[in-house]
Amino acid sequence: MNYQEAIDYLYHSTPVFEHVGASAYKEGLENTLALDHHFNHPHRQYKTIHIAGTNGKGSCSHTIASILQEAGYKVGLYTSPHLVDFRERIRVNGQCVSEKYVIDFIEHERSFFEPLHPSFFELTTAMAFKYFAEQQVDVAVIEVGLGGRLDCTNIISPILSVITNISFDHTGFLGDTLAKIASEKAGIIKKGVPVVIGEYTDETRPVFEKKAKELNAPITFAQDFKELGKDIAFELKGDYQQKNKQTILAAISILTPTLLQGLNEATIRKGLTNVVKNTGLMGRWQTIQDKPKVVCDTGHNVGGWKYLSQQIQAQPCRKLRIVFGMVDDKDIDAVMELLPENAVFYWTQADNHRAIAADVVAQKAIAHQLKGTSYSKVVDAYQHALQDADKEDFIFVGGSSYVVADFLTSLRH
Repeated sequence: MNYQEAIDYLYHSTPVFEHVGASAYKEGLENTLALDHHFNHPHRQYKTIHIAGTNGKGSCSHTIASILQEAGYKVGLYTSPHLVDFRERIRVNGQCVSEKYVIDFIEHERSFFEPLHPSFFELTTAMAFKYFAEQQVDVAVIEVGLGGRLDCTNIISPILSVITNISFDHTGFLGDTLAKIASEKAGIIKKGVPVVIGEYTDETRPVFEKKAKELNAPITFAQDFKELGKDIAFELKGDYQQKNKQTILAAISILTPTLLQGLNEATIRKGLTNVVKNTGLMGRWQTIQDKPKVVCDTGHNVGGWKYLSQQIQAQPCRKLRIVFGMVDDKDIDAVMELLPENAVFYWTQADNHRAIAADVVAQKAIAHQLKGTSYSKVVDAYQHALQDADKEDFIFVGGSSYVVADFLTSLRH
């Protein structure tokens, strides 16, 4: 089995949420616990930090990992989805898991896990936890896949839990009110383990407070600390990253005194300014080129677009050009309400079963007075935007993580 065959095996023999959506979501932790028992509970061999939330959990996970690396720790980082290569999901000090490890894991363990019929995410999580133990990491930053309470990462006993924010996403699984979604995310709060809440609303704060009180978990609300780290530069330039920075700094302030040593102002500053170099993070207001300026961002729901839309419209340019597509479990009409009417649009679809067809996106756009042309491939949409653009124009690529993934992949060929 070579690496491509191993990846094909993972995608085709296990249900993959990114590809098929709801049918890949397995409620309950039976498979996760069986895999964990089989591998002798690898996550107990290192400290963990658990990060949930609707938006920002990827940026927060990468940045906290970056700060810990600057403090001299050997850091595991488990995130999803990937953008270009599956191995991005499992990193140690920014280095992706090797192709050989992925192949060996499948070849050596398939006789055990095949009868379980695990989901793609259950299997990937088991692989990550095992890899981090074998790499003897000091601490692993673990991003929740979906929700919290029933997510298969929720078997860990972290030293800190972080919930970035709550907005409407995956409502079919997590509930149709902010309080219900918050309740699912609050499922990562553990007995006696401190928890940081990045942002809250009148509807979600009581949910977090009640859960934390039940479990005697010290709770910190990051947004209550208005002046936290204002003068500290942050490499990630999306407007929404200022809220993430507040969450990150609150989390670090909890870790600093007793849980982890070596976290001082110098390491925090370095960690915040070296996120991409330290962790390989991509797709967060990522500048691809200048003249015309091209930026991509993985923001993919209303919560993310409230920030992205304002930032895009604030760009000094002759003309805005937006390459845009979404997947079928997002509220496309609510996002389109936020799109700038003065832009030229290039409607497109990711190479993914869940992508909304480009012509359907174009049809929906008419009701929102948005004008554009549709293209069935992201790379074609981008090439047309580039051909049409003056060097003073601004091109944005996004709407979905998978649109950004196709775009970044195309740049490598």
